[in-house]
Amino acid sequence: MKNYLTLSEAAELIGKSKETLRRWDKEGILNAVREPVSNYRVYRKTEVQTFLGGFFDDISDDKNEISNYVEPLRQFSVLELFAGAGGLAIGLEKAGLKCIALNEIDKYACETLRINRPKWNVLEGDVRDFDFAEYNDKVDIVTGGFPCQAFSYAGRKLGLKDARGTLFYEFARVVKEVNPPICIGENVRGLLSHDKGKTLQGMISILDEIGYKVVPVKVLKAINFRVPQKRERLILVGIRKDIDVKFEYPKPHRKIHNLKDALKKGSLYDSDVPDSKGANYPDYKKKILDMIPPKGYWRDLPLDIQKEYMGGSFYLGGGKTGMARRIGWDEPSLTLTCSPAQKQTERCHPDETRPFTVREYARIQTFPDDWEFTGSIAQQYKQIGNAVPINLGQELGFSVVDFLNAVYSLSKPK
Repeated sequence: MKNYLTLSEAAELIGKSKETLRRWDKEGILNAVREPVSNYRVYRKTEVQTFLGGFFDDISDDKNEISNYVEPLRQFSVLELFAGAGGLAIGLEKAGLKCIALNEIDKYACETLRINRPKWNVLEGDVRDFDFAEYNDKVDIVTGGFPCQAFSYAGRKLGLKDARGTLFYEFARVVKEVNPPICIGENVRGLLSHDKGKTLQGMISILDEIGYKVVPVKVLKAINFRVPQKRERLILVGIRKDIDVKFEYPKPHRKIHNLKDALKKGSLYDSDVPDSKGANYPDYKKKILDMIPPKGYWRDLPLDIQKEYMGGSFYLGGGKTGMARRIGWDEPSLTLTCSPAQKQTERCHPDETRPFTVREYARIQTFPDDWEFTGSIAQQYKQIGNAVPINLGQELGFSVVDFLNAVYSLSKPK
């Protein structure tokens, strides 16, 4: 059935829900057809690919483009936890915020931060080993991309003590110690459903306990914020309860950037991507991916090779559209991972049968070309793959600046 896509496969490729595709079918936006053998409702792959290109072309014009830019009324400061290689920190810096301290446990990421920003105060080590009381009432925002971990439930309402041993506990502890007007946590979309939503509700109740009201949680799609990648990040914003100022998330841009924008001179960068080292596919995988066209994936292989390559996964449900996937120039990249050649999430170059190089990876995450990464090639991929895209961080930073401008224009918080 390589000429056809199931509803799930089409939804995953387009980046919309199955419900949206069903509605589009009824409205004649993208029509499903009857598959000749099974008689199931499916989508012609060629039509989906044509639609995908046209869809992005249609919403990628510059008409009525918006701007979230706002100028800080004063110097605002950031304390960042779980800083990684600096994705969010660079974005916030570009929005006009000053990073006064960053904590990170990974030694290679810390080295990356120090090489690029010698004046940043990089606190290397386990967050549990640091006391942040010296920053009490001296920091405007605490941020952190804490890992998603389940809590133990000791009572009807989860409290700070119930989260001990988790890294969210450390995030909340630091927020309590520092007492900033606003705190922002970021995580994967999966946090919404983690432990049937109880983990997220636990986090919200903990922030409430330490004096912070949580703004309605939102998942931001990176492609809406000048990032050529279908990446999503869940944003958790807490406002100190003595502050009566509304936080507004950044407005999505109309223009959607694609892989060409990332790797070629154009709207995102003023030069082609610099040459750099990168991983290679083993010979058996290269032979497979040589058969895949741009925007194609394992369904484009001959049936016997599909079965051989996919193994038991061939008979399982789900589109598995990231497997043996070659990205097209005129579409955003799929979400980058920490390893560019693992079987579940191949991201093959459009023209050459290879993974993206380190600098191509960095471009897709909107890192500046002069941001150096340290450690082995594998460590560099890991740092980039784990990062918050810089442009997404900047757009979020504009929202923070707008909020803090309003706070300080009323009166300086206690």
